[in-house]
Amino acid sequence: MRSQWALRWLPFLVMVPVALIDLLAGPSLGFLPLLTLGPSFGSVYGSVRRTALIGVVALTICIPLAYYNGSLLKWQNNLTIATIVSATGASMLVSHLRLKRERELANVRLVAEAAQRVLLRPVPRKAADLQVALSYTSAAAEARIGGDLYEVVTTPYGVRLLIGDVQGKGLDAVETAAWVLGAFREAAYDEPELDDVSERLESSLARHLSGEKFVTAIIAEVRDSEIVLLNHGHPPPFLIALGGKSCTVEPPDEGLPLGLGPLGAGRPKAHRVPFREGDQILLYTDGVVEARDDSGDFYPLSDRVHLLRASEPQEALDALRADLVGHTGGPLLDDAAMLLLRRNGS
Repeated sequence: MRSQWALRWLPFLVMVPVALIDLLAGPSLGFLPLLTLGPSFGSVYGSVRRTALIGVVALTICIPLAYYNGSLLKWQNNLTIATIVSATGASMLVSHLRLKRERELANVRLVAEAAQRVLLRPVPRKAADLQVALSYTSAAAEARIGGDLYEVVTTPYGVRLLIGDVQGKGLDAVETAAWVLGAFREAAYDEPELDDVSERLESSLARHLSGEKFVTAIIAEVRDSEIVLLNHGHPPPFLIALGGKSCTVEPPDEGLPLGLGPLGAGRPKAHRVPFREGDQILLYTDGVVEARDDSGDFYPLSDRVHLLRASEPQEALDALRADLVGHTGGPLLDDAAMLLLRRNGS
């Protein structure tokens, strides 16, 4: 990348002009102390050894120029050499501390991402008469450990699924996602009614969440000719009919996110939506619709659902993901999970 190339060569790009200016200006103006910028910038990118090498290069430039200017053994030049040596030593220490910190952060991220991968196990590509496609796009490095979660399970009561987004990021969000997924995987098999599954998740989070933390989520169950949805403050899914017509599936009543049940009113009501052969439904997290381009415009998902008409659901979802990344022009600022269900014939 250009930024990495610039950081790598910045110390030399600074020292060369300093040497040329000092050579042209002569001994009357002393620019050699500015050579300390070389090792200082060197500590920003690269190893301790490379920073030391840059300091040696600075001295290699300083001593011949001092000799040329006739100031090699004068106290001013001795002070300049001492300054370069001191700046190089300090820069080497800064480089060592920076690399140590980067290794610690990398280890923490690896542990968190490994835990997240264990939690977000691969969903089945087929469940009953459904084809399932999944897309999960990690955010930028500084925010990539998020709390997006999803699951698809086949139970005695039908195919049930969950998609959600935990408030916040980092290890706390991963831990909360673990509680939600564990409670859902157990309740989905045990509870005959979808409302009871929701109640189990609420009870589980009430024991483990503190303060005003919450999880937006959609819990769904696929039945013979319909899909039943419980929306806990989550972005509404898109239903794409066989003929190509698409619409958002807005809940009849606004439901509170999971974890805010103790606040009282706002429990979501199950609503049934026709879901027949050839129909598709797209569930997603807010990282999709809140992705912005360079102008600050949100991703227009409603204008892009036509990309989901490909013959294979995973190919269709991959095309939508590529369009999303192209819209932002770079890494996303938040995780973006998408789950696409396509109904086949019995």
